[in-house]
Amino acid sequence: MPKFGVMVCGHGSRSQAAVDEFAVLAERLRPHFPDWPVDYGYLEFANPVIRDGLDNLREAGCDHILAVPGMLFAAMHAKNDIPTVLNTYAAKHGITVGYGRELGVDPKMVSAASDRVRAAVDAANAEHGEVALHDTCLVVIGRGASDPDANANVSKIARLLQEGMGFGWVEVGYSGVTFPLVEPCLQHATKLGYKRIIVFPYFLFSGILIDRIYGFTDQVAAAHPDIQFVKAGYLNDHPKVIETFADRVREILEGTNNMNCGMCKYREQVLGFEAEVGMAQESHHHHVEGQGANAPGATVETCDLCDTFCTGACRLDMGHHHHDHDHPHDHSHDHDHGHHHHDHAHPEYPHAKHPHGPESVRKK
Repeated sequence: MPKFGVMVCGHGSRSQAAVDEFAVLAERLRPHFPDWPVDYGYLEFANPVIRDGLDNLREAGCDHILAVPGMLFAAMHAKNDIPTVLNTYAAKHGITVGYGRELGVDPKMVSAASDRVRAAVDAANAEHGEVALHDTCLVVIGRGASDPDANANVSKIARLLQEGMGFGWVEVGYSGVTFPLVEPCLQHATKLGYKRIIVFPYFLFSGILIDRIYGFTDQVAAAHPDIQFVKAGYLNDHPKVIETFADRVREILEGTNNMNCGMCKYREQVLGFEAEVGMAQESHHHHVEGQGANAPGATVETCDLCDTFCTGACRLDMGHHHHDHDHPHDHSHDHDHGHHHHDHAHPEYPHAKHPHGPESVRKK
């Protein structure tokens, strides 16, 4: 008789507040699975690392682990980095690890997002007087990735919010990697003629990027005193977010946990990213594993994984062998690589030099 355990796999952050919020989310998932232990861990920048959470579950007697990415959309972290760690661990310890899909575009997630936006609108109406939604521009800010499918999903969430709530206009920006970045997005929104602009970070947790988004909002607002800027809260541990995580765990057992492979740049020739079709799976996070908000140093884990791609949930349960190869990269790091040695490189994001994209920040 298998004993199940639930594992929530996060990215990690240098922000202690973000790390604490992730831990709270994992804690609030436990009531959904009262008969199974629930644990969590991070890829980088924080402890416990994913391997520590897996150790806890295995020591509790679990031989079937249901792991889910603690992420909104499937880009490099959910498609490559987390499966690499899970596959390595499962092969080493002889246990079964099932992998669920990301939170994704889901009615529950849209409901959670609308609650955060509605709360900001209501607070602004109470403080400054009512402004009709059709006289309001909603700006949704996503994380940004080198995966166009993940970026497109931010736009889909934004459209669902606009159409569902009745905003006059919606703009989408990103905090990094892709374009438009936050500042040019907000500057563009000021030209549309709306009395109020709601800035909504479609993020799970706090951290440096949330601070930057709100900082750019203040900066642009100061230059446009005739427009009312309102900062909405991020998703955090909204009950609907927790429910979606629980759904993703159950989908593993039901066999309905397939990601959207139809628009995956590693499987299909997505416009602009054709060179990345069929690239092998590898994580690059082992060299910063555990470093960050609550960690004194890093550990290095050997990669020993598959290089084939499946039609199921992100390339688990396949043959294993050692390999050296290039791999894509879905975010920019600001930590020091100087004392680490790597035999791989990251393909350049094809629009890195876009005037409203990541290179524009470095120029400033």
